Amino acid sequence: MLNFKVIENEQSTSWVVFIHGAGGSIQTWNYQVPEFGKFFNLLLIDLRDHGGSKSVLPDYEHYRFGIISQDIKTVLDHLQIRRAHFVTLSFGSVLIQDFTMRFPGIADRIVIAGGIFKGTLAIKLFVGLARVFNHFLSYSTMYSLFSYLLMPRQRNQKARRIYQFQAHKLSPEEYMKWIGLYGEFFRLLDQFYNYFLPQPTLVVMGGEDYIFGRSARDFAAKQSNAQLEKLADVGHICNIEAPERFNRLVIDFFKG
Repeated sequence: MLNFKVIENEQSTSWVVFIHGAGGSIQTWNYQVPEFGKFFNLLLIDLRDHGGSKSVLPDYEHYRFGIISQDIKTVLDHLQIRRAHFVTLSFGSVLIQDFTMRFPGIADRIVIAGGIFKGTLAIKLFVGLARVFNHFLSYSTMYSLFSYLLMPRQRNQKARRIYQFQAHKLSPEEYMKWIGLYGEFFRLLDQFYNYFLPQPTLVVMGGEDYIFGRSARDFAAKQSNAQLEKLADVGHICNIEAPERFNRLVIDFFKG
């Protein structure tokens, strides 16, 4: 089973599940846990190969989105969580897209931070460059390079440093398994983009997230149950760069 951490709140019956992005870990949410724990029961999950989720069985030579979604579902079943709110970040937004379509009815409300949606030209170029550089750059070098492409400003430095530190804990072999998900990547984005969202969804984007911002805007405009909030002067990892604003927005949304 995946590594996970539970923080219980005896005054609440509601759960919030946190799903980090590629290269992240439970520590991605350090700026959220104290505030969210005042109102909800919390479940923080390390995805396969990330954080403490090493050598998860069964092992697979290649990954598919269904494998990752089932990993999350197994933890929920183990804890007997039948319904919960979800908070996701960056590539975690793609994982929750697969999860909600594969297991409808579990997600109550969803927050997608730094979301990846429709395959715009900017996103296709970004993914294409990553796949090309995989052939002649080491994983750690490539991850550092693309962190700067995503978050180039001085004020992005803290988020960039935290994510680089977490991501370097992946081995090159583990990283290449996750790269294999790109075979399904754009098909899944197209499927979810045209999927009717049955649950209220809040999309939170940094105002300076220039690669993923446009597709988030288009997605929120298309979906009647989705709303978009932009955080000014913030980059891609908005929960770390502006935790006070992020926490206030999301907690109010979950409280309805």
